[in-house]
Amino acid sequence: MPMTHDGLSHWQAEAGTTPLIDTTIGDLLDQRAEEFPAQAAVVYSCYPEYGPAFDVRWSYAHYRQRVNAVARGLIAIGLERGDHIGIWAANVPDWPVLMLAANKAGLVVVTINPVLQAREVEYILEQGDVRALFFMARVRDNDHLATVRSLTTHGASHGEVTSQRVPLLKYVGLIGPAPADVRSEDGWRPTLVDEVIGAGAAVTEQDLAERQASVSPGDPAALMYTSGTTGFPKGALLTHHGLVNNAALISEWLAPTLTVGGRELHDMRTCVLFPFFHAAGLVGILCTVYSGQAMCPLVGFDPLKAMQVISRERCAYTGGVPTMLTAILQHPDFGAFDLSSLALITSGAAPVPVLLMEQVKERIGADIAIVFGQTEGHCCLTSTLPDDAFELKATTVGKPLPYLDVKIVEPGTDRVVPVGERGEFLYHGWAAMQGYYHMADKTAETIDAEGWVHSGDLATMNAHGYVNIVGRLKDMVIRGGENLFPREIEEFLLRHPGVADVQVVGVPDAYFGEELLAVVIPRDGAQLSESDLREYCAGKLSHQKTPRYFQFVHSFPLTGSGKVQKFKLREQAIHDLGLEPVANRVTA
Repeated sequence: MPMTHDGLSHWQAEAGTTPLIDTTIGDLLDQRAEEFPAQAAVVYSCYPEYGPAFDVRWSYAHYRQRVNAVARGLIAIGLERGDHIGIWAANVPDWPVLMLAANKAGLVVVTINPVLQAREVEYILEQGDVRALFFMARVRDNDHLATVRSLTTHGASHGEVTSQRVPLLKYVGLIGPAPADVRSEDGWRPTLVDEVIGAGAAVTEQDLAERQASVSPGDPAALMYTSGTTGFPKGALLTHHGLVNNAALISEWLAPTLTVGGRELHDMRTCVLFPFFHAAGLVGILCTVYSGQAMCPLVGFDPLKAMQVISRERCAYTGGVPTMLTAILQHPDFGAFDLSSLALITSGAAPVPVLLMEQVKERIGADIAIVFGQTEGHCCLTSTLPDDAFELKATTVGKPLPYLDVKIVEPGTDRVVPVGERGEFLYHGWAAMQGYYHMADKTAETIDAEGWVHSGDLATMNAHGYVNIVGRLKDMVIRGGENLFPREIEEFLLRHPGVADVQVVGVPDAYFGEELLAVVIPRDGAQLSESDLREYCAGKLSHQKTPRYFQFVHSFPLTGSGKVQKFKLREQAIHDLGLEPVANRVTA
């Protein structure tokens, strides 16, 4: 048994069915293109509203060809090995192309949520040392082009910029649908992907091969921003080794459900519901490459589009946060689509209601696996297994992935707690991030001297290594699978002239898992209303960071040392808002 035999919550790493892979992301793509050149790799098929550019059926040979062409273009515009490029866009076809091309060229991809507002994006561009930014002109109501123009001064040629606010930023380009007025501009504008490819004609295939050969599996491949315990979001540096092996191990672990009846993984299709900027979306790209499957992404999550894609492309696998699965099951047109091709659905990133699991099995017929992870762990850390009993899937997040050590310790100490006792979830091994970018102190707080990553999550472990997440040490809210950081929102609201103090907490929500509540103490004499604060947030704070609820109080409950007791604010809000039924739901 890989468990210790003394009754402690310490899972000692066990080997998987395949060894860890020592390769880079670029080399992995090359291997699959050699193995399955004619196999479908990327499919966009249900977006007639975007025109022929989104009628995509790329084979692995074509996928690699386009990736290589963009990689040569990135080298041609002057990006050096180790430079950072940002991608600020929805799931358009060239998002994964840019990621893979950047990784082939030894660049680090900085993923940016496309609904972030200007001040939030400026912070990531500056803190993340971004030298080139590729973005969509507009996502929903967010005018990215206007934001980029406000942050930069254009240079002599298309794409070239300077910026006093983001000093390292030197280049900007558009991906996705480009507005006609941008394409026809006589003056300066961001470059287009085809123009980047054109510039790459000056770079030979040998030049690219030499650059790609200089990249090592231990090099950083992605910088992903995640909420933490203090200050603004922190950028977790993730390596080629960690991302490739996360994709490989979770794919191998869940493969038995998909390959029943002698089916081959590479003959199947995966519908990617997650946004690519999210760790689960990025690893989703790599899972399909590892398995040689066709990836059928959504540009942005929409339950109707999800059903259209799954039905039309006969996808065997998909995964999403509970919010996404609930939206599909509750859609009025659910019965109009044949989703019987789905063999497996994974869910995680937020507590998964048992009722939802039962409905997935009953109404879709797919098996369900529960996963748990975090950005700092390259995505997945634990998962239930295909042959696990429903009881385990309903009450745990599974066992640690292969080659990963996990222990549950008493918070603030290194004492491993007995089986069944709650403590902080720690992990050690291939999944650990390199650290937080330019934040040595925060890295040291998260990764201890022995290399254990302190997740900030409270968990228990049973005698067979199955983990149950029971809470969080971190002051963090998970809304629809996205980590939100109360301190950042509190600091923003405190700038309002009518706010004396504010505390932001998470409260249970039947749809998103959690929603934000802002508990506000108004300044003396201020006539402050909820509508005032909502107007203040509009256009400055992302919609997912804008609190769903506002409450006004005269004081906060405090500890003897004067610290705010946020758990009491949450408990009172659950009562005041009538959220007891949601709070008492049973989740895995």
